[in-house]
Amino acid sequence: MHKIGLIFALTLLSLVLSQPILAQNEVRIGVIIPNTGEKAIYGETSRRGLLIAVGERPAVLGKRVNLMFCDNKSDKIESANCALRLIHKEKVIALIGPLSSSDTLSASPVAEEAGIALISPWATNPVVTQNTKHVFRACFIDTFQGIVAAKFAREALKAKTAAVMINVSEDYSVGLANFFKENFTKLGGKVLITTSYQTGDLEFTGQLTSIKKLTPDIIYNPGYVVEDVFIARQAKDLGIDIPFLSGDAAEAEELMKNGGDSVQGWYLTTHYAEEGVTTDRGERFIKLYMDKYKEKPDSVSALSYDSYNMLLDAIERARKLDSNLISQELSKTKDFEGVTGVITIENGNAIKSIVILKVEDNGFKYVSSVKP
Repeated sequence: MHKIGLIFALTLLSLVLSQPILAQNEVRIGVIIPNTGEKAIYGETSRRGLLIAVGERPAVLGKRVNLMFCDNKSDKIESANCALRLIHKEKVIALIGPLSSSDTLSASPVAEEAGIALISPWATNPVVTQNTKHVFRACFIDTFQGIVAAKFAREALKAKTAAVMINVSEDYSVGLANFFKENFTKLGGKVLITTSYQTGDLEFTGQLTSIKKLTPDIIYNPGYVVEDVFIARQAKDLGIDIPFLSGDAAEAEELMKNGGDSVQGWYLTTHYAEEGVTTDRGERFIKLYMDKYKEKPDSVSALSYDSYNMLLDAIERARKLDSNLISQELSKTKDFEGVTGVITIENGNAIKSIVILKVEDNGFKYVSSVKP
């Protein structure tokens, strides 16, 4: 063969081999979750929920579902890279994830531009779905979470004053803290101090000392579990005996495992509690999860399971693997009976109940549910 012809043939072969071999009988769904980095603990429980879901419901439209996982390394840039890779190289029909609001805000413009449906199990910041046609979530938004947290602080905990701690590295924490402050003030409360920290910080003595001097009735800290543990330990060391109220990102077994006595008495607003499950699907999921993993599921695993089933329901209603139709059908989701409650989608957002838990006896104890 002529040298130029050989080079051309090899180049063509390379391009062909670099493309995914799409089986005629499979549906590829991309999953963007962290296997590594700061949020890897959430990625593991998300994976577990998805594996339960695909094991229970392995096909749609007569085709086998193939979940294509991509590790976003708990990073915003890697989240966008995962979306690009899954959409353009792996040719997925839809995306589940990322989990956090910051990571989802990085990946969602890629999905929106490609016209591919993206459903985040856990991204609660309201901005995630603003001005989008293809971006959805299975969780409530922080506007609602902030209102419920403020009302619970004022009415149930009788708090007149509050201190607020914000992780300024995370859109989730910034947004939720602001919604809490706004509504706590509207309800007649007073925010005495707002302190800040960043993801990866290990030392919080300065912020906590400033808070202790003001003796607020409550400390509101909508952070992630790694920093939460250090904050709780250092608060105990300083002799701070003030109730903590946190958000859904605090709900992880690591809070008790690593926080021990220091996190006992913490309250949090979140998406799921076994005692609040009211659907047959929810009861079935809990049994399957406990049989497989020998421990109770958490909100992230339950929301991931719900995201998968919401997406498959939309694909079935679309009746074909058309990205625009799938997004249209997701937007029409109404009264979906999930593990985390009955869900209706409005403007990409899940309208659903919220759960309040308390850390007690080294476990999460159900306090109440609040409807929208």
